[in-house]
Amino acid sequence: MATSTHTVTNQPPPLVAYDVFTADRALAEAVERHLDPAVRAVARRELAELGRAAGSAQAQRWAVQADTNPPVLRTHDRHGNRIDEVDFHPAWHRLLGRAVASGLTNAWGRPGGHVRRAAGFLVWSQAEAGHGCPVSMTHAAVPALRVDPEFAAEWEPRLTSGVYAQGLRPAAEKPGVLFGMGMTEKQGGSDVRAITTRAVPLAGAGEYELTGHKWFCSAPMSDAFLVLAQAPGGLTCFLVPRVLDDGTRNAFAIQRLKDKLGNRSNASAEVEFGGTWARRVGEEGRGVPTIIEMVAATRLDCVLGSAALMRQAVAQAVHHASYRKAFGDPLADKPLMRNVLADLALESEAATVLAMRLAAAYDAAGGGSESERALLRLAVPAAKYWVTKRCTPVVAEALECLGGNGYVEESGMPRLLRESPLNSVWEGSGNIQALDVLRALRGAPRAAGRSGRKPVPLDAFLREVGLARGADHRLDGAIKGMLAELAELGSAEVRARRLAERMALVLQGSLLVRWAPPEVADAFCASRLGGDWGSAFGTLPFGLNQAAVVDRARVEV
Repeated sequence: MATSTHTVTNQPPPLVAYDVFTADRALAEAVERHLDPAVRAVARRELAELGRAAGSAQAQRWAVQADTNPPVLRTHDRHGNRIDEVDFHPAWHRLLGRAVASGLTNAWGRPGGHVRRAAGFLVWSQAEAGHGCPVSMTHAAVPALRVDPEFAAEWEPRLTSGVYAQGLRPAAEKPGVLFGMGMTEKQGGSDVRAITTRAVPLAGAGEYELTGHKWFCSAPMSDAFLVLAQAPGGLTCFLVPRVLDDGTRNAFAIQRLKDKLGNRSNASAEVEFGGTWARRVGEEGRGVPTIIEMVAATRLDCVLGSAALMRQAVAQAVHHASYRKAFGDPLADKPLMRNVLADLALESEAATVLAMRLAAAYDAAGGGSESERALLRLAVPAAKYWVTKRCTPVVAEALECLGGNGYVEESGMPRLLRESPLNSVWEGSGNIQALDVLRALRGAPRAAGRSGRKPVPLDAFLREVGLARGADHRLDGAIKGMLAELAELGSAEVRARRLAERMALVLQGSLLVRWAPPEVADAFCASRLGGDWGSAFGTLPFGLNQAAVVDRARVEV
């Protein structure tokens, strides 16, 4: 029963029924910038359709249902037979089905595929992030399988089909499949040299039997997994199907599901292999080089996923502050709140622009550009380090913009906050990324046949950054400081995080100076590169056009 004391006033309307893609100016501009004119119109239509779905009330309901009804492990059926299945809420399947149908596992075989797929991943992840795990690994399995043309011919059409076929049965009987990955073990973590899972050759060519465990195996209801194990010739990559060609279940014992901080809609499992059938992918002893392309692609998805979380959090904060009034005016018009919102918007746009530039580099590298491939070798770990690190403080500050309302589950902000640390941990935490930046910097170029030597990652990075040189004195100063840091790599390990951060910021600054509106580039360079910035958000220097930055981040509904 409503009473006069419960009349609702001064509350913002829900941010719903809007186009997530079109409302994101930085993302829409990146798609225009990086796509060939021949595919732009088609891509815009596809992304706008997905954007409307992501911003719909239906997708928001699915997200809540998937998160509040986490997966349930069933190790045995009612007769006592071992089945090792995980039940998901129907909302999970609807989210996952829309992702697959929208081409989010198909980047490798269509024009501008990586840019189109990256934009779609960034859009649809704003609806719900957990189901993006099998989407990401399925997409990323393609380059690993391409080391074996026979594997690629068999599996790639299934991986990129656009059809989500729920349930376990032989892969040959399904119009589309999902892939997972298993590297981490209890005793080693990121140190894959410590892997103890053993692979014993069988009579069939390329066939092995695995014995061991995997401490983290996400999306265990996937159709197949790429795993690392110790073969007679050393650490090797294998394909492990859940169901064998004859319809029998492979030995894949799910011991338990992880009880996680966030990412609760997705199942992360501990699995045991005992007499598990597998096929070798690549040569014995070449497991890491074989699977590293998959790891690199999923690292870019970590950047995209964090950019998506930041964008959604900032959109919610700006929307709330645009409608909520305090002391007579909308919060967004108050100078101090405007400073906070503008600061958050800068972080979000810088993450989006960087992520989309890397996606464009993947398209160019797939077309044969060695310089773009070299850029990716250095820029991906730097971006993964920095963008994923920025996600949690951005989401936490955005939540605070909603006050107590943001701390309540119904706002959706706590779900974003719980999800925000994941991408920093997944596919190698901060130290792993920083050390990988050092490896890329120290690595000598390999011979490239008649074309000479392959480009050095640092040279490719400096060329990219140098495209904006002379356009902003603060950027020029940051480049100079970065070069000074790079001058001595002999003792760089203790400075590896600082170096990765500086390289990511310089790259973001260069991209924004070239492509963002002047007010965005000016504010970014003044704060992130020029040093006129505090230790918390909302400390941008006086004199910047903060209102324009906030307006650019606002969603019009």
